[in-house]
Amino acid sequence: MAYKLLSEPIRKYIREKRWDKLRPIQAAAIPKILETNNHYILASHTASGKTEAAFLPIISKVNFNEVGVQVLYISPLIALINDQFKRIEDLCKNLEIDVTKWHGEANRSLKKKLIKDPQGIVLITPESIEAMFVNAPYNVVTLFKNLKFIVIDEIHSFLGVDRGLQLMSLLFRLKERTNAQFAIIGLSATIGNENFLEIKKITGDVERTKVLVDKTKKITKAYFKYFENKGKEYGLDLLKDLYLETNHSKTLVFPNSRAKTEEIAVKLRRISDKVGGHKNYFSHHSSVDKEIRESVENFAKTNERFNFCISCTSTLELGIDIGTVDKVVQIDSTFSVSSLVQRIGRSGRKEGESSNVIIYTTTKWSFLQSLACWGLYEKDFLEPLRISEKAYDILLHQLLSIAKQNSGIKQAELINFIILNPVFKLIRQNEVEEIIEECLKLEYLEKIRDEIILGLEGEYIVNSKDFYSVFKTEENFKVSSQGRKIGEMPFSPQIEVGENILLAARIWKIKDVDFNSNKIEVIPANDGKPPTYSGTGGNIHPEIRKEMFRILKSNFSYPELNENCKSILEELRFEFKHFTINDFSRDVPIVLKENSILVYTFSGSKINKSIKFIFAILGYESLLDENNSSLDINSNLDDLKGIFTSNIKSKIDLDLAIKEALLENKTFLNFSKWGVYLPVFYQIEIIKDRYFDFDGAYSFLEKSRLVLQDI
Repeated sequence: MAYKLLSEPIRKYIREKRWDKLRPIQAAAIPKILETNNHYILASHTASGKTEAAFLPIISKVNFNEVGVQVLYISPLIALINDQFKRIEDLCKNLEIDVTKWHGEANRSLKKKLIKDPQGIVLITPESIEAMFVNAPYNVVTLFKNLKFIVIDEIHSFLGVDRGLQLMSLLFRLKERTNAQFAIIGLSATIGNENFLEIKKITGDVERTKVLVDKTKKITKAYFKYFENKGKEYGLDLLKDLYLETNHSKTLVFPNSRAKTEEIAVKLRRISDKVGGHKNYFSHHSSVDKEIRESVENFAKTNERFNFCISCTSTLELGIDIGTVDKVVQIDSTFSVSSLVQRIGRSGRKEGESSNVIIYTTTKWSFLQSLACWGLYEKDFLEPLRISEKAYDILLHQLLSIAKQNSGIKQAELINFIILNPVFKLIRQNEVEEIIEECLKLEYLEKIRDEIILGLEGEYIVNSKDFYSVFKTEENFKVSSQGRKIGEMPFSPQIEVGENILLAARIWKIKDVDFNSNKIEVIPANDGKPPTYSGTGGNIHPEIRKEMFRILKSNFSYPELNENCKSILEELRFEFKHFTINDFSRDVPIVLKENSILVYTFSGSKINKSIKFIFAILGYESLLDENNSSLDINSNLDDLKGIFTSNIKSKIDLDLAIKEALLENKTFLNFSKWGVYLPVFYQIEIIKDRYFDFDGAYSFLEKSRLVLQDI
């Protein structure tokens, strides 16, 4: 039925591709997109044909002979744009539909051609849309005044983060600037039921947004291994075992950092060289040069004969097509179930194939967290995410962008425009006015008669190349060898002539450093260490910690575990054997130490940080160990019980404590790129909203029952 609704050129494309049938998400989406003007979120597992589910009906429905760009594809990654460009261009090649990439690395002459003759499909990032509004707002109207569809790929990656708020604002501004009546189609492999309402908010019209879900579940085979890591680097026993698991297959290995990614790639290659194995070991992360990353992707996608192993970060977690992958290896726990889902989905992409994952762990608590994430994956749990309701920092960023876009806008009109924007609808008018007044005072904005323009400081901020993004980026040194770009590394004591580094799955010796231009020249070497990259792990959701707790207190056996893992699970369970737990949502194990008390919260990262902060306000020092979700609190038992049973909320001044912490340590606000420009009161508000979870912490303290070990 759905096939017959498509236009004849599209049906011909399907016949030429020799598809036996449409995938479930395609069959569901095609009639909906063709026959209605609703916004749709298409939720289906990796490699289920979501891109075609959106574009087959869109291309059938849209008249591409009309003036202007008809379809805008928005992606979180330039690499994903480059990958999807080939796919969409192939779909359009016999239909005389132009497909154009528009991002910082795209061909300028093709952009100019598009402006002169706007048509077809454009692939773009949110940052490039922002840049267009700031630098050439007239192009926004020229290109998009007749826009019919916006397709947002990996839409879940915009949920619960600042980029999502920016994207929502840009969608609103696009509509207001062009008056185009476009429908939005979002694509995602990881949306839990709890996120349906939140993800609908991205379109700006919850009522008109529908979610289509393909509930077909792929078969996944998992196996756990444990090799205790006693130093900073992976042990040889783990590396040898990993080599044996991967040398006869096409494999993706996911460590949890760029440094570990390089260590794995280089050391597996060295083992392979010693035993006469293949040489196809690569690293893939954001600090590897773009051309090297693309060559790795192309090799994986086009190579059928040779095995390979790509050690990678989240750069290969999203939907870049790299062809057939036999297995996925995860080293130590992911920080979310959603991430695990994305990574597992990289293998078994062909219909009917199972996904295969091996999970290596190197510490007891990482093993337990990995097992919890796997258990929640099996239960179809995905972390609920929420869109921040009072994003004052993104508001300030958008104020500057709108002021530059308009080259002068009446203050009342600016305030009204902000209030109408769905992103800021819960921010009160007086709050918008206060932030504008602060911007005027600090010369971010300037008022001439009744019009707002950019001030001198504002011009400096907006004219920076970093303005278009709302996430922070490192200032890196560019690494090259004989004119060939290798990648980047951040400033550190490691940047010294004679030092050896690992980068792009190779070992290099630093021959020269230019600190003025931030450039490093290297030559091949024989041994070295990976650069020290910044970055921390993500926040752990409370449900993962609760699942860890449930595993500890259950007798359930897991067939996925090898013997070492079974022994580690027995050890952990023995440690908690003498705690009588009747209610996992209330009972909190504690261990009395000589001068402190160890409290196992089994709660989320934000709640743990909040509890630690509350105890600091009350005058109690504590050490937070996020690995095992514990706080070692310098307190006696009576005091601790008193805190847990009293109404703490009424006894502390959170705002004052956060203000003092801000004055003492400016890095406290590092999670927000634009928060530093806000008045202190609003800095405090976004810290409470996005860094901490004080409501969760108060609830935890009020309802918890402290449980000592049975004697």
